[in-house]
Amino acid sequence: MAVEKFTLAPGYEISRVLNGCWQLSYGHSLNGPLDLEDVKKAFYELTDAGFTTFDCADIYTGAEEFIGEFVKEKKQNPNYKESDLQIHTKYVPDLEYLSEVDEAFTESIIDRSLARLNRECLDVVQFHWWDYEVPGMIETAGYLKKLKEKGKIRCVSVTNFDTDHLAMLVDAGIPVTSIQIQYSIFDRRVEKRLQEYCKKNGIHMICYGTLAGGFLAERYIGIKREDIIPETRSQIKYLQVIDDSLGWEGYQKALLVLQDIAQKHSVKISQVASRYILSRDAVAAVIIGVRNSKHVKDNEKIFDFQLDEEDLNRIQEVEETYPDLEGEPFVLERTPGSKFRNIMHMNINEMEQK
Repeated sequence: MAVEKFTLAPGYEISRVLNGCWQLSYGHSLNGPLDLEDVKKAFYELTDAGFTTFDCADIYTGAEEFIGEFVKEKKQNPNYKESDLQIHTKYVPDLEYLSEVDEAFTESIIDRSLARLNRECLDVVQFHWWDYEVPGMIETAGYLKKLKEKGKIRCVSVTNFDTDHLAMLVDAGIPVTSIQIQYSIFDRRVEKRLQEYCKKNGIHMICYGTLAGGFLAERYIGIKREDIIPETRSQIKYLQVIDDSLGWEGYQKALLVLQDIAQKHSVKISQVASRYILSRDAVAAVIIGVRNSKHVKDNEKIFDFQLDEEDLNRIQEVEETYPDLEGEPFVLERTPGSKFRNIMHMNINEMEQK
C-alpha cells in the first residue's frame, strides 16, 4: 500500500510517518556510534518507498549536517526538485541564553540551518522555549513569523508546548501550523486539553515517542524490569514513562494485548502502536527514528491495515486501566528536580551561542 500523505498547510504535503533523526545526534546511542553509511542507505530506501519527510533539529548535533549531505547527493540528479523532500527542523535556543535571544540571533540560526541542510527554504521550523518564566517567548516566535514572510521558512510550528502557552502564541497572531509532541499508549497527556485545542484551532499534531523508545516491541515480552539495559538516551526516558504510568506489570499486559491485535492483522506490535496514534484526533503524523536500514519494510507495513473498532476498544481499555502521567504535556520535563527534567539537555550549543 502507498505511504499515506497529509496536507499540513496549503500546497504542502508530508508523509504520515516522518523519518526521525534525533538518533543521529552525537551521544544519543549508549552503545557506540551508528553506522552512518547504513543510515544513508536507509534514507535512500525510505525516500524511494515514499517516506520523504525528515525531522531534525538545530540541537541534534550533527543531524542537520548529515541530512544536508544526503540532500547534496540527491541534487546531483538533474531531475531533483527541492519539493521532493520535506525537511522539518527546530529552533531551540539554549536555556542559558534565552534572555539574550534577539531578532538578529534568531535569523542567524535559521540561516545556519538553511546552509547545513542545503535548502533554499526551511519547510517547517518548530520553536521551543525552555523556561516560560524568561521573557521573550512571544517576541521570538514573532521573529520566526517575519522570517516566514521573508521566504526563509514555509511553516512556523512549535514543539513541547503546553496548552496555555500554545494559546498565548496563537492569541498573539503567530500562525502556528503544527505542534510536535510526545504521544503514545503510555503517555496520553495530550488528551487532557491540548488535543482538543489543536482540533478547534486547526493545529496539527506531529507525534514522537509513539514507539516509546523501541519498548513497544515483541522482544520485550516476558523480560524483567531489572534485566533492562537502556540502549539509548530515549530508552532511559521511556523507562521513566512506563514506571510512572502502567508500571512494569501493566506494560507486560499491554504488550500481550498489542501482540494479539498485531497477529490478527499479520503485523508487529510497533505497527499497531503507530497505527493507533495515527487514528487519534488532530494527529497528522508520527515520527519513527532512523538508526539503520533494517526497519524500512516495517514502516511500509503501517499502511497495510486499519485497526477496527474492536482493536481500538481493546487498546483504550488497557489505557484506562492505568494512570496517565501527571499534568500537561512536557510539564514534568520542565519541573526543577523532576527525574524527567534531569535527563533533558537544555544547553546544547553553548559554544555556538556565546
